[in-house]
Amino acid sequence: MLDPYRRILRLPGALAFSSAGLIARLPISMLSLGIVILVSARTGSYGLAGSISAAEVIAAAVVSPLQSRLTDRFGQARVMPATAGVFAVGVFALVVSVESGWSSPLPHLCAVVSGAAFPPIGANIRARWRAIVTERRMLDTAFAFEAVVDEMVFIIGPVLVTFLATQVDPLAGVASTAVLCVVGTLLLSRQRVTQPPVGGQGHSAALEIPLGWRVLAPLVLAAIGLGSLFGSTEVVTVAFAAEAGNASDAGWLLALWAAGSLLAGIITGAVTLERGPLHRLRLGSLALTIVMAPLTWAPSVLWVALLLFVAGFAISPTLVAAISLVERCVPAARLSEGITWVTSGLATGIAPGAAISGVVVDATSPSVAFAVPVVSGAFTVAVAWAMRVPVSPPPRYEPTPAPSG
Repeated sequence: MLDPYRRILRLPGALAFSSAGLIARLPISMLSLGIVILVSARTGSYGLAGSISAAEVIAAAVVSPLQSRLTDRFGQARVMPATAGVFAVGVFALVVSVESGWSSPLPHLCAVVSGAAFPPIGANIRARWRAIVTERRMLDTAFAFEAVVDEMVFIIGPVLVTFLATQVDPLAGVASTAVLCVVGTLLLSRQRVTQPPVGGQGHSAALEIPLGWRVLAPLVLAAIGLGSLFGSTEVVTVAFAAEAGNASDAGWLLALWAAGSLLAGIITGAVTLERGPLHRLRLGSLALTIVMAPLTWAPSVLWVALLLFVAGFAISPTLVAAISLVERCVPAARLSEGITWVTSGLATGIAPGAAISGVVVDATSPSVAFAVPVVSGAFTVAVAWAMRVPVSPPPRYEPTPAPSG
């Protein structure tokens, strides 16, 4: 079962760049939580903490496609170290602003700088896989492997930032994200052999090929629906656990959700996928929505645990299908930008999903509020089934690498 993974990880440089990507990606799951812990500890205001965290997330979602556009044009080795450096400056400025008690909106502006500068590591890693893998079957495995890495990021990151914030100091949790981003990004940038080539004959012209919004636009909408599903499920699960008498149960409930997705990601990469990515996106989003629906009448924490674990099995295959669809329908020279638009859609959907579900919890009950992720999933299903993929793929190009040095 693990042989497909052995094949892709034996490719020259694959294990090295994926490992560096894991380190560089950890701040994705750490910074927002670290900000909430730090700001609430120093000011006692969860409202202020939430608004600063939201500023960081929104800035990242808005600016990351532009970053990827620059990366596709100038190369990862030139763009990532610069943006990682700005991210570190923004993070440390944010720490100083909170520790020094600067008034709003200065902490928010620091959070905007850090969010806007965080490199789109996931898109860059997947672009590297696209550059070194020649077989379609192996590329599907590589994308599934990265989905597993994403789940590892969201399992390791929150535990790490919470440990640093509670056992060392609240500012340590936030400051560590700058260190991880810079170290991981520098390790990745040094690996130029696996970097998608830029420069040379045809590259500038390839960057002017239309991005393929006929597919990408509805795919971003579908990603927003998935993001809303993720954000609302987290909030409602916390509320359900608290209503049941132990809010700390939310931790292992959401861990089970992630574990189901991780296992599904491993299986997805190990089997031969006969269906195309659009078909898999449709079935995956439909399965996720159907399994989430019974949560609206789940009688106990154990039932919620079971349903979340099963629902998790639909997450990774759905996300892998979305990324595969981008890879097939977006020009190769603009792959990082195309993937980043989808991940930005996911991030964009999280905030409204969380906010709406919170309002429904306050007005009704956690059980009723589980309808919010169900509706979000149904929106994704509707968009996916309405999508149409062009018969002919976008133009490909084989760039001539620019001279080194």
